[in-house]
Amino acid sequence: MRIGELARRTGVSERSLRYYEAQGLLRAQRTPGGHRDYGEWAVDRVVRIQTLYAAGLNSEKIAQLLPCMRDEDGRPNEVATPKLVGELTAERDRINRMITDLIRSRDVLDEVIDTASPVMSGPHAC
Repeated sequence: MRIGELARRTGVSERSLRYYEAQGLLRAQRTPGGHRDYGEWAVDRVVRIQTLYAAGLNSEKIAQLLPCMRDEDGRPNEVATPKLVGELTAERDRINRMITDLIRSRDVLDEVIDTASPVMSGPHAC
């Protein structure tokens, strides 16, 4: 599939797809005319890349991690090194701390909303 179709199917801009390729996260064959040509596997790869970016990983870390994961094409994966496993464990711990902080913030907001709801129209409303 061409880059425009991959962009439409994944909701990712063509510019981002070119960036992923430049970072070694995504690969494309070239047509005789020089256009990028992606296999079906690329849809799952791009979704996986987006998920990893959303989790806070940078492109360098994603490039290290992707070979350890399988795409739909069933290509063999490599065994993660102990160093990579340690780094990924640290990333997971960081994400867990962020989740805890967000839940704490949500709980504070819920308390303020619940407390303010019955008196929102009173003279001391914020």
